[in-house]
Amino acid sequence: MDRNLALEFVRVTEAAALACGRWIGRGDEKSADAAAVETMRSVFDSVDVNGTIVIGEGERDEAPMLYIGEVVGSASGPDIDIACDPLEGTSIVANGGTEALAVIAAAERGKFLHAPDTYMDKIAVGPGAAGVIDIRESPTWNIEKVAAALKKKVEDIVVICLDRPRHQELIREVRESGAMINLISDGDVSGAIATTRKHAGADILLGTGGAPEGVLAAAALRCLGGEIQGRLNFRNDEEKIRAQKMGITDFNKIYAHEELATGPVIFAATGVTRGSFLDGVQFFGSKATSHSIVMRSETGTIREIRSRHIL
Repeated sequence: MDRNLALEFVRVTEAAALACGRWIGRGDEKSADAAAVETMRSVFDSVDVNGTIVIGEGERDEAPMLYIGEVVGSASGPDIDIACDPLEGTSIVANGGTEALAVIAAAERGKFLHAPDTYMDKIAVGPGAAGVIDIRESPTWNIEKVAAALKKKVEDIVVICLDRPRHQELIREVRESGAMINLISDGDVSGAIATTRKHAGADILLGTGGAPEGVLAAAALRCLGGEIQGRLNFRNDEEKIRAQKMGITDFNKIYAHEELATGPVIFAATGVTRGSFLDGVQFFGSKATSHSIVMRSETGTIREIRSRHIL
């Protein structure tokens, strides 16, 4: 993919972040998400690609825009597949919390797992522990392996996990292992990325989250040298039928990050609210600021971009 596309995608995430940033702390998840989706869709049309949404707001009957299969871009550029989350962390924005992002990942056609909107069991680590994890093993086993790889004591390891009732047993085991745990309300893409940042206070992500977010996290970790493993966790037979229609036949398959996001990928994100690696948008009357990151797996290039905007 043309490296110039990376900066074009930042324009898209910036616009989405600025649009939904006006809803920070207002308690209205739907309006925040709608602002991000509508703006991202509109700005996409100015990007010279023939893009197809493969990870988006859901299937066509569930989402009016940025639905799976929707075509975006000016249609004058390369054929690419796009995974996006216009607002990762709707409840975070509604409550004025931290770590909300506007996110895009792009790859050549057919290189992203076409994941249905279901759950995925995940384990993710940064570069220092890549290659030592195994989702088939227990949380305790993985925590001990990560601690050894990072040359830390188990009690110094920080596990990041979504704060959900389904994780009650996982949380109990992590605490009994002696490791620390950081329970987050939302945003496991940001959580996976945090494992790659030395000062983010996270060593390993564990738990069950959205499958689409697993693909986005895989794209980011491909660029950052980390690792994620995922296994689809279907909630009902209807989701299995939809997965089969998307080409998934092995319901127990464990996906490596190279299978979730294959080949050269571009990952771009803009902070909506303040986080461990990106600052949130800020407004100053007719002006605003944003903080973004854009990465390419092919070269390993990582750019942080701070922008000033005239609204």
